[in-house]
Amino acid sequence: MEQKLSYKKKLHQHCIAIIQQRIDAAKESMQNAQAAANSEEKNSAGDKYETSRAMSHLEKDMHARQLAANQNELAALLAVDCNKIRTSVTTGSIVDCDELLFFIAAGLGKISFNGGTIYLLSPNAPVARSLVHKVAGNKIIFNNKEIIIKDVF
Repeated sequence: MEQKLSYKKKLHQHCIAIIQQRIDAAKESMQNAQAAANSEEKNSAGDKYETSRAMSHLEKDMHARQLAANQNELAALLAVDCNKIRTSVTTGSIVDCDELLFFIAAGLGKISFNGGTIYLLSPNAPVARSLVHKVAGNKIIFNNKEIIIKDVF
């Protein structure tokens, strides 16, 4: 029980660190795009100058959207309570299936953690929704395969 709780807390912290790195990278990219736009010198080819500035602003806007998405993901992740062992799947659950391990908390995809692979799913992901309220012994269909839930915590 304590081992499962410890694993979940460490995984939660690892996810927070991943999102924080993404936030930092998006902020840095936004600053670089803004600096590029600001440093673009006007030359005799005015159209080139305007095009280059516009491209820099588009890049900055793209990074701003990524930043906002990551900040929302971080807020959702910080709201997840990892101090409880659950018996049925809900947000904050780790679901151990045949050859697959899921953490229902944030849509960060497949990562390596603690020597294994885990799929980090948003609670709104189709697979996560199919797992909700399931318990050990239940089955779901994933990628056209039947998967048996071995454990939920």
